[in-house]
Amino acid sequence: MRFIVSSQSLLKSLQSISGVLNASNTLPILDDFLFELNDKTLRITASDLETTISVTIETSMAEVEGAVAIPAKILLELLKTYGDTPMTFTVDHLLGIEISADEAKFRIAGHNADEFPQPTRIEEASALTLPSDLLLTAINKTIFATGNDDLRPAMSGVYCDLSTDSVIFVATDAHKLVRYKRNDAAAENNSTFIMAKKPLNLLKGILPSDDTPVKIEYSETNARFVFKNIDLVCRLIEGRYPNYEAVIPSDNPNTLIVDRQSFITTLRRASFFASKSTNQIRLSITGQELFVDAEDIDFAHESRQRLSCNYDGEDMEIGFNSRFLVEMLNNISTENIRLEMSAPNRAGILRPVEQENAAEDVLMLVMPVMLNS
Repeated sequence: MRFIVSSQSLLKSLQSISGVLNASNTLPILDDFLFELNDKTLRITASDLETTISVTIETSMAEVEGAVAIPAKILLELLKTYGDTPMTFTVDHLLGIEISADEAKFRIAGHNADEFPQPTRIEEASALTLPSDLLLTAINKTIFATGNDDLRPAMSGVYCDLSTDSVIFVATDAHKLVRYKRNDAAAENNSTFIMAKKPLNLLKGILPSDDTPVKIEYSETNARFVFKNIDLVCRLIEGRYPNYEAVIPSDNPNTLIVDRQSFITTLRRASFFASKSTNQIRLSITGQELFVDAEDIDFAHESRQRLSCNYDGEDMEIGFNSRFLVEMLNNISTENIRLEMSAPNRAGILRPVEQENAAEDVLMLVMPVMLNS
């Protein structure tokens, strides 16, 4: 097996799939990339058993088709030291890999390709195609709100609710919730599944921000994403997702509209003076004035800041975790935001005031915290 490939092209391809590699693996073969040469096309695969991702690149010369597993770490480190240089890979019958570049030669001990796990075949799959930028936006808007509780694995992923008239992506950790809905995409039939965080983070790093079509196939246990020269197969999270619609309050008569960036800056300042264990801040809204108060009793720190706002409703005081609010506001990109509230002990709802896209509906819910009297 022998082929010549550009070092930069190879490095870029390996970096796009290397995020799946774990720092420590139970199977030594999972520390490798699988190289498969077919005609002049080189297919490279990385896997952690739960997620398998492949990338294909064209070689400038290829002789003798074959496959070999190459240790990932040393190959990546070597490629990073080169500019755009042609590299010749020669694999002998003992799986020794000789790499020639410029005036240098390197030798790596390869491993048997048969030991590398094969990607799961998705039986009886349903399918739909989404534009890459839609999927990328959906991941960016939701993944930060996923939970980390091992006792509730369903909430550690993003819930995908596909129907014949829309696609909905939901994430929650019980303190905050995000629902991202698109009316300009649909599936052939109604179905739901829960995507794990790791493959979503992989997709987040490699999805192009244009309208490249992404073909998605999914069954009850696995999902597959295919676009350009990338093929990702992952295991879905099993379990029942909580009824997210039930926690979204429908009647919210108190509406606050405020400049998003000013609100973020104010909340960040307030967080310096808030309790480090609760990050609690108090919003006091009266007339067209918003006061943001914070206090850390242990250190006798306190702050009060005033913001101009547009408010429609009864005067009220409500407490929130400042870190959760800032996290959500950073994932809304409009100039102004709307905070809808009903009572100090009920969830507040954040929405963008201006429509970023006529076909999208963004709703972010944050639970209040009990205020000290």
